[in-house]
Amino acid sequence: MMKTTVGWHVDMEFQEDDQHTRAVAMVRLPDGSEVRSQGHASRHNVDTNQPRVGEEIAGARALNELAMQLLTKAHTEIDDASGRTSHPIHV
Repeated sequence: MMKTTVGWHVDMEFQEDDQHTRAVAMVRLPDGSEVRSQGHASRHNVDTNQPRVGEEIAGARALNELAMQLLTKAHTEIDDASGRTSHPIHV
């Protein structure tokens, strides 16, 4: 049996100032569709300015939202193909 290797590349972009970080995640799927999401992080005034930490938090939030959108897309495709309602597992 031959196995097929498939790869996805997720693009992440960040916009930041001294207090806020915004992350945008995007993945292009083999069916030609794109899924995009956003995540935000805010620095508390007493915390030191650590842009990398803001990127990690905002990026993680964007990736989490991306995962939820992919689950929704997959369940919609299951429902459309099967004619029944699937039940997504919420994590």
